[in-house]
Amino acid sequence: MATGNINVQTENIFPIIKKFLYSDHEIFLRELVSNAVDATQKRKTLAKLGEVPSVEGNTSIEVIRDEEAKTLTIRDRGIGMTEEEVNKYINQIAFSGATEFLDKYQGEEAKTAIIGHFGLGFYSAFMVAKHVDIITWSQREDATPVKWSCDGSPAYSIDPVEKAERGTDIILHIADDSTEFLEDARIQGILTKYCKFMPVEIIHGTRSEWNDDPSGEKDENGNVKKIESKVPRVVNATAPLWSKAPADLKDEDYAEFYKDLYPMNFEDPLFHIHLNVDFPFNLTGILYFPQLKKEMELRRDKIHLYSNQVFITDNVENIVPDFLTLLHGVIDSPDIPLNVSRSYLQEDANVKKISGHISKKVSDKLNSMFKKDRESFAAQWDDLRIFIEYGMLTDEKFMERAKKFMLFKDTSGACMTYEELIESVGETQKDKNGKIILPYTADATNQHGFIAPALERGYKVLAMEGPLASHMVQKLEEAYPDVQFKRVDSDVIDNLIETEESATSALDEKQEEAVKPVIESAFPGESYKVKFVAMSPTAAPLTITRSEFMRRMKEQQAVGGGGFQMFGNMPDSYDVAVNANHPLVQKILEETNDEARKAMAKKAGDLARLSQGLLEGEELTSFIEKGYAELA
Repeated sequence: MATGNINVQTENIFPIIKKFLYSDHEIFLRELVSNAVDATQKRKTLAKLGEVPSVEGNTSIEVIRDEEAKTLTIRDRGIGMTEEEVNKYINQIAFSGATEFLDKYQGEEAKTAIIGHFGLGFYSAFMVAKHVDIITWSQREDATPVKWSCDGSPAYSIDPVEKAERGTDIILHIADDSTEFLEDARIQGILTKYCKFMPVEIIHGTRSEWNDDPSGEKDENGNVKKIESKVPRVVNATAPLWSKAPADLKDEDYAEFYKDLYPMNFEDPLFHIHLNVDFPFNLTGILYFPQLKKEMELRRDKIHLYSNQVFITDNVENIVPDFLTLLHGVIDSPDIPLNVSRSYLQEDANVKKISGHISKKVSDKLNSMFKKDRESFAAQWDDLRIFIEYGMLTDEKFMERAKKFMLFKDTSGACMTYEELIESVGETQKDKNGKIILPYTADATNQHGFIAPALERGYKVLAMEGPLASHMVQKLEEAYPDVQFKRVDSDVIDNLIETEESATSALDEKQEEAVKPVIESAFPGESYKVKFVAMSPTAAPLTITRSEFMRRMKEQQAVGGGGFQMFGNMPDSYDVAVNANHPLVQKILEETNDEARKAMAKKAGDLARLSQGLLEGEELTSFIEKGYAELA
């Protein structure tokens, strides 16, 4: 029997592991199974080189629980270790100076750093175990099996032992406060999460399989009886879809894999991108475009990151550009730098290269779809728009690429590129300063009263709906300085596109001064600013609009980014455009009874507010009641 001390300068590694890894303590199983996979693959490699006997028979990894003995065993048929290798890989962990490190660093920073610097992969077992045994037998012909034992202190023992087959058993004697890891469902859940696609077959427990009775005995219905048998339960798929060549796969394969990844997502993705790069870095994976519609769900847990088919994290914000977090799927790269425990990413040049490549791959795919089948691309625009807009807003390189395939959709449903849009509006929508004005709507249904007169003038009104509309028009104005976007309800139709021509007002300055206070009395508070505009007599007598600038700034502030905080905190303000040429305004001017004048103005004001959804609460109730009373 050999004894010794692990090469550490702390009295006990157990509390250190508990302190820094406890929040992710389930990863111990991932680490031990990953080590078993590495050992198995190393055996296969060395066998090919002739350094160990050729691989024959079972090479699976077993996760064995024994509730009675309170043990959890991870068994592999991998390369195994000699006593010398146990001393090298287990007893000489780079843990010197840990005490000083703990004194120097605190909090999350220390958590990340200690895992990365002090080699806690195997020792994560002590998060849940009070005692750990390693029984190992190297595949090398002259090796003998040994048993290593440790109770979480620096002291350990190594003894010769009998072992039935070559490979390694890691036996965890589960601590009293971690008995949850002896539950079948808990183990299965961890294996499904972290080990679902590991490249070596992993077995945990058994499952029932029903087959025909070999004797042919039949039941009362005349059918051959089914006999239950227990077979090993394989928890993983060793050759996941992303590891296969795209040429060997069909659309049905990708659809099935998506359902496997997201069983609770009942909508099919729009399409997918298969990543398959081997230079200048290795990168595989499959990314799916979900159906976003008008919603933008910023969840960063839909893309799963793997390293050599080992699950690492579902937070990939350091790996992919921000806008790509809207996608679903899998990324696998052994070149993404990880620390020893495979729990944290370490940023370097490769991360930026991989991120850039993924972004380019996505934009190339979108451009290819646009060129090959523009009609289908346009039909999917409502689903693609938010994703593309988000990318253009957050990634300058993507912005430049996206200009090729970004579409502008008008209220008729027609989709155009920027060049096609500008050509279609011609001189019709040029203002007196030579700028092309592009009216748009954020809600075609509720803004119909503004859209209709714009269409009658021959204007093209763009449909730019969704949470990013205000940000997007700002971005496009920066990209195309010769155009200006104006929401269709930001001004009356006569002022939406300012020209040198102007209508003549039926009211002089004195008459406007006489009518103005009457109109103002119809609107509550200081949020409404009354102004007179010479418009067609057939246009509405009162029209409520909102300043394009103020509304845009407030909307940007509400979504996040753009504008300034000061605008977001300012109260809403509205312009009341009084049609100086409307008969109702003339009637209010000529009415000599003050009460009658105010009543006419109040009803007109209520109708104007109602059209904009601004008549609410008690005022709305009163308006409706008066309307019914007039009908009685």
